[in-house]
Amino acid sequence: MAKVTRDDVARLAGTSTAVVSYVINNGPRPVAPATRERVLAAIKELGYRPDRVAQAMASRRTDLIGLIIPDARQPFFGEMAHAVEQAASERGKMVLVGNTDYIAEREVHYLRAFLGMRVSGLILVSHALNDQAAAEIDAWDARVVLLHERPEAIDDVAVVTDDLGGAQLAVRHLLEHGYEYVACMGGTADTPAVGDPVSDHVEGWKRAMDEAGLPTEGRLFEAPYNRYDAYRVALGILAGPKRPPAIFCSTDDQAIGVLRAARELRLDVPGQLAVAGFDDIKEAALADPPLTTVASDRPAMARMAVDLVLDDSLRLAGSRRERLKTFPSRLQIRESCGCARQDI
Repeated sequence: MAKVTRDDVARLAGTSTAVVSYVINNGPRPVAPATRERVLAAIKELGYRPDRVAQAMASRRTDLIGLIIPDARQPFFGEMAHAVEQAASERGKMVLVGNTDYIAEREVHYLRAFLGMRVSGLILVSHALNDQAAAEIDAWDARVVLLHERPEAIDDVAVVTDDLGGAQLAVRHLLEHGYEYVACMGGTADTPAVGDPVSDHVEGWKRAMDEAGLPTEGRLFEAPYNRYDAYRVALGILAGPKRPPAIFCSTDDQAIGVLRAARELRLDVPGQLAVAGFDDIKEAALADPPLTTVASDRPAMARMAVDLVLDDSLRLAGSRRERLKTFPSRLQIRESCGCARQDI
């Protein structure tokens, strides 16, 4: 059976191939409603399917958005990737996802691969963008939007959460319960000091403690971001002679690991240990007990990132601060902090 072409559609619809192209691509020129209906009817009758590869070669762009994230196995990044995919679908785009596993070389690999595919734009969640990765972006003159993190090595538009302010909200809330002090589970030794959400969470904790006149020395614990390693770190903290009365965790995944360790050590939460996290992943509401955490509007952030990467008219000029789109944080109160049960 012969392949149906755009010429076939144009003949059946009684119009030109250029008009067929305008209908398929929603532009760049307008098409009269009656003509559009004839073209769509012809496409349906003939079963025409556009050659997306040929279109990409002609336009030097595809209907793809590249999304590079550290680790989709972590619920936060999985939920963020899903939100980006939903937002991209609303714009008629598909998403290619690459996981770096926090490895700089793998980040460069995906940058080269996606940019080489002529993606319409690139959304980058980078743990610590290095100079080589930044050079790749400059070389391709790519449309890039940073999401969730803002590494110092690149000055592109960024969509982030008020991480510092959100951490302060959580720690202040714990202190308002009357706990003697709040410990903090931060990142690891290689967590970037600037531009990384976890660094801002730690800074927010320090500021809230300083406001309360409480020392932070010896009360900050390093831990990987995932629940499994955080659980092992928490076992050592909670089984020690100086168990903190409350812990603020830089991620919900860490907090879930802390809750597991507390349960194993038969510690009552929040009676003997209060816990708060950051991110408000879906599992936070189903944790035991339900986890008090800091939330932001991930779907809105994803839509903003997709819009920014596709629409030149929305791209922000000006200083580094002016190119930053910050979404507010809010405290999601549940039981792990010591509050009464809330609806999940």
